[in-house]
Amino acid sequence: MRLATWSHEGVVRSGVVTDVGLHALPDGRTVLDLVHAGLPAALEAGASALSTAPVPLSEVRLLPPIAPPTIRDFVAFEEHVEGVLRAVTAEAAVPPEWYQAPTFYFTNPYAVVGAFDDVAVPPGSERFDFELEVACVVSRDGRSLTPEQARGHVFGYTVLNDWSARDLQSREMRVQLGPVKGKDSATTLGPWLVTADEVEQHRDAHGFLDLAMSVTLNDTLVGHDLLGNMGWPFEELLAYASRGTEIRAGDVIGSGTCGNGGCLAELWGLRGTDDPPPLRPGDVVEMTVEGIGSIRNRVVAGPTCPDVRPARPRPRTRREIP
Repeated sequence: MRLATWSHEGVVRSGVVTDVGLHALPDGRTVLDLVHAGLPAALEAGASALSTAPVPLSEVRLLPPIAPPTIRDFVAFEEHVEGVLRAVTAEAAVPPEWYQAPTFYFTNPYAVVGAFDDVAVPPGSERFDFELEVACVVSRDGRSLTPEQARGHVFGYTVLNDWSARDLQSREMRVQLGPVKGKDSATTLGPWLVTADEVEQHRDAHGFLDLAMSVTLNDTLVGHDLLGNMGWPFEELLAYASRGTEIRAGDVIGSGTCGNGGCLAELWGLRGTDDPPPLRPGDVVEMTVEGIGSIRNRVVAGPTCPDVRPARPRPRTRREIP
């Protein structure tokens, strides 16, 4: 089942996506409400929505399918790490620590945008980039899960674009912290949330979802990969995220950027030149994932903000504490 959230004639609704349009949930529930109810109850509620009159997709603005309480974004593709580190940190090889355990960072849940929304260049950035990913949504709360338990905590999947200001990210990571401001301007989720049962047919013998992924820039193919090339399947990412702590229903877990051109920085690092160049206003980025759908965002000019003040020199005198 495909679950979406949309705005139509000034009213925000959630419901089921079919070939004829969008069917609103009759009781006004949100997709996040369905996630909290659990997958079996969500499928039952979604089936009841099919009796409502459909609204054509062409008449609505698709919003992010859910408003996630948290977003953890992993870096699970080795090929991406190899290329992007050269562009962002000047490192020439994948660090051995990457192989030891999955790594993630928390990104901004308030910066989530819809599948076809415009995305503004972050203030002060001259090296704006996209990142092609898939995200899973947690179906129920859990703590210190095993990978086997974690599979039962996956509600569904959506396409994720982790927009990145590479120049801001590079500065932050030189301080051995972040990424922070380099990542929190926008994250696209969409076009809808596909329940886990819909893509189970693509699972390979090793537990990975073998879904084709592609990204175009101004309608020219830039990158493509298979989701099955992740270093860890989603169950192991969820298990690691819950290790010694808690994950909750509605949390978003990003796969990290795929390889083979899943972002511009990977290509910059491998080629040693800015080819293609950083994103500029007017550029259009479209991402498609087999079994899930497509998102398409136009880059627009961002706001003008005052320059960031540098730190003052460290004082060399101190007042003695009595």
